[in-house]
Amino acid sequence: MTAGPFTHEGFACIPEGWFHMGGDDGPDEERPAHRVWIAAFDLAVYPVTCREYGLFLEASGHDAPRDWATFSTIPDRPVVGVSWFDSQAYCRWRASEGAPVRLPTEAEWERAARGGVDGLRYPWGDTIPSWIPNGGRGPLEAPWPVTLGEPNPYGLFGIAANVHEWCEDWYASGYDTAVTHQPAGPATGVRRASRGGSWRHAVTLSRCAARSRLDPSFRYTDYGFRVARSAT
Repeated sequence: MTAGPFTHEGFACIPEGWFHMGGDDGPDEERPAHRVWIAAFDLAVYPVTCREYGLFLEASGHDAPRDWATFSTIPDRPVVGVSWFDSQAYCRWRASEGAPVRLPTEAEWERAARGGVDGLRYPWGDTIPSWIPNGGRGPLEAPWPVTLGEPNPYGLFGIAANVHEWCEDWYASGYDTAVTHQPAGPATGVRRASRGGSWRHAVTLSRCAARSRLDPSFRYTDYGFRVARSAT
């Protein structure tokens, strides 16, 4: 665990290696399943919480997320209502505090979500885990606390469930399978990529290969983020 105000978060080490990204049994945007190599990196065990984001707001004077008063009443909920630009501002603030972080790429996110096991639908297997609130049926009243449930094999809590998590990449409707090492998406785009489930959806857990995207300026209350850092 890191010291100071970020002790609650902590990081999981995601080892370097090959994995199969995407899938052949979902929408065209997920196809084809293809081998990708990712360098070792660290990913936050939990999404950024309301407590952690509140420290950023107090220190920086940054605009509060959409419906902050409603969703911040439970400090260990993931922060929601943040745009991609907001997540970037948070990362810059963390860097200014001596803890450089960034958003994960889509490929890094999926590598981490799969937990070192290819071919599973969800980070915990092929069925929805029993601890997912309401059996995975939504919409719910609000996101659940980040500490709920069990970690995936890499030690990550809640990944692919609860909130969409912003990724660094611009979104592309398909994969460039010629890029096999450290894919980072297209150089330009209109929407930023995101991954994971949503408490507001009919199913609150997403498959590991499932993709989503949004205008980077939009603040939706089912969007949050989890930070990464390059391995040292």
